[in-house]
Amino acid sequence: MQFLEPIITMLTDRLGPLGPVIAVAGIGILLMLAVLPSFLRQKADPLDKLRATARGAAQRAASDGKQQALRVGSGGGDKLKKFASFLEPQSEEEMSDARLQMTRAGYRGKNAVRTFHAIQFGLGLGMLALGVAFALFAAQGGEVSTTKMILYVLLPGGAGYYLPKYWVERRVQTRQQDIQDGFPDALDLLLVCVEAGQSLDQGIIRVSKELQAGYPALAEEFGLVAHEIKAGKDKSQVLRAFGERSGVQDVNSFVTVMIQSQTFGTSIAEALRVYAGDMRDKRVMRAEEAANKIPTKMTLGTMMFTVPPLLIILVGPSVNDMMKTFASLNM
Repeated sequence: MQFLEPIITMLTDRLGPLGPVIAVAGIGILLMLAVLPSFLRQKADPLDKLRATARGAAQRAASDGKQQALRVGSGGGDKLKKFASFLEPQSEEEMSDARLQMTRAGYRGKNAVRTFHAIQFGLGLGMLALGVAFALFAAQGGEVSTTKMILYVLLPGGAGYYLPKYWVERRVQTRQQDIQDGFPDALDLLLVCVEAGQSLDQGIIRVSKELQAGYPALAEEFGLVAHEIKAGKDKSQVLRAFGERSGVQDVNSFVTVMIQSQTFGTSIAEALRVYAGDMRDKRVMRAEEAANKIPTKMTLGTMMFTVPPLLIILVGPSVNDMMKTFASLNM
């Protein structure tokens, strides 16, 4: 073991007391990166392929409509196909939930889930490598505690791993808010089209074109509904898929109203008129609710930026006079 002493001494002189530990950690990361390609490129078991093929055929035959709604569009992630077993959830339920989440975020490609996990994995490793590099740089400048060293390495890696997830969640919230804001206007336009003599299908196509400038997310959803109806899919199934993709309660209620109107043979124009009025009232109520929250939100800012200056103006001269009086008495 004597031949290791010069190496340990050199690492300690250059990297500080934790030099050997940092070196061992770096070697471990390099070994993991070297083994990872061979692990990802391992051949699948032929029996597993047969089972997956049979299971996929049965699932497509049983739920072709639902899977088609989740796989609209195509992406350029075919290069990641060989890593599908590593980058995609193996459970059918988890895979369906992941596809639905990506669809609600506006990423409709069939490889969206695979690409998302690839970006998440690559960004996490990249930020982890940057954290290790920063930790080594900080160790050269002086002694760094073990806690700081761990934080320097793990915090960037964790941030890089969770950043794509945060981005997708924010995209989902933004699109849902866009759909919710534009839905009352879309219902009014649809009502005008239906009362003008157009069918519901033609009205949806016209609304999708008219809303393209103001509410692109909602226009995209209506356009997808129109294309699916043109393709010959059942209208009730298309509307249910629309409500599921949007994730907005108002849209789900609209879908229920349309399906019931179609089932019982009632007037679609009358149902649209009543529901459009309700949506306008709900939009006004949401605006009033947001306006009523403003005074509460401004209370903290008012207390922080108004009360201290006011106290200084009112109490400041008295405090100054008192200090001068005490100073004159002490003299």
